[in-house]
Amino acid sequence: MIDELYSAKLLSLAANLPHAGRLAAPDGSAEKTAKLCGSRVVVDVAVEGDRVVDFAQDVKACALGQASAAVLGAHVLGASLAEIEMARDAFRAMLKAGGEPPEGRFSDLSMLAPVKDYPARHASTLLAFEAAAAAVRQAMERTSRAGAA
Repeated sequence: MIDELYSAKLLSLAANLPHAGRLAAPDGSAEKTAKLCGSRVVVDVAVEGDRVVDFAQDVKACALGQASAAVLGAHVLGASLAEIEMARDAFRAMLKAGGEPPEGRFSDLSMLAPVKDYPARHASTLLAFEAAAAAVRQAMERTSRAGAA
């Protein structure tokens, strides 16, 4: 069972995190922490309208959290807030309620389906998508206020 959880593909993703670091001048940022294990993800975004045009992430998490962040980083540019939120919600349902994996640009999250059997790992695995959704929402609010000024 543990071999299924930590597959070679998952470990490879975790080791090659796209867009690692921070943006110099993000439109939005969010930090999320898993209290149980201490994993932490900080996401910075730049947006045009509701689409992510630049992205960076600082990830201090287990291999599962890093793999999830790698999927996010590989596919987030061009994504809308709705796409990120739908992926986050489907991902959460897959882990917590046996739902179907996310579809579309974030369908690679399906490889994390075995995490459903490890509830203590759910929070860290979801962090990157929770932080990304919060950062994009914040960015959209800031940029819409700036445009209205």
